[in-house]
Amino acid sequence: MRKAPSYETQELREFAETLRGRRTINLYLQMPVPEGLVHEAIEAATWAPNHHVTEPWHFFLLGEQAIEKSLDLCHDIVRARKGENAADFKRENWSEKPGWLVVSCAKSEDEILQREDYASCATAIQNFTLYLWKAGVGSKWTTGPITRDPRFLEIVGIDESEAFVVGLVWYGYPKVTPAQSRKGLEEVLSELP
Repeated sequence: MRKAPSYETQELREFAETLRGRRTINLYLQMPVPEGLVHEAIEAATWAPNHHVTEPWHFFLLGEQAIEKSLDLCHDIVRARKGENAADFKRENWSEKPGWLVVSCAKSEDEILQREDYASCATAIQNFTLYLWKAGVGSKWTTGPITRDPRFLEIVGIDESEAFVVGLVWYGYPKVTPAQSRKGLEEVLSELP
């Protein structure tokens, strides 16, 4: 009879520490992340659970021109809602994000498939951020107003009839890593007979 594998291994504890340690990073050191590492993280992202293996995701790495256009659009959006000073502040803040990745999801007329595909894309983003975190690179996944603006889709090259943005992910080496906590297991787990 085969013995069940032990779940009390160093490797598993280290993996759990990576999961628990990942943080949303808002402030970054101004140094580039190696392109090869980012490509590896995107490849790891594509191994997310995906019902029917539809692989609904697409990844867009933004270069200097696309970032500059996105910063201008961000400024326009914030200025319209909150005024010039807030727009200037937001643009300056966003300009300090070293890496920009946009993740899109293919649209489907099948509501169930669309929900499953969205969940897969969200999981792909989690894979991407965890891979980078293990390599010492932090990230922030945003779904703010810019990600729903048709002008942003145009900048990125997304056909609104074919796909939508799941998130804009900034990444870079953390300047500050915030502390955080979670609810205890007893607060989030119900065991049914």
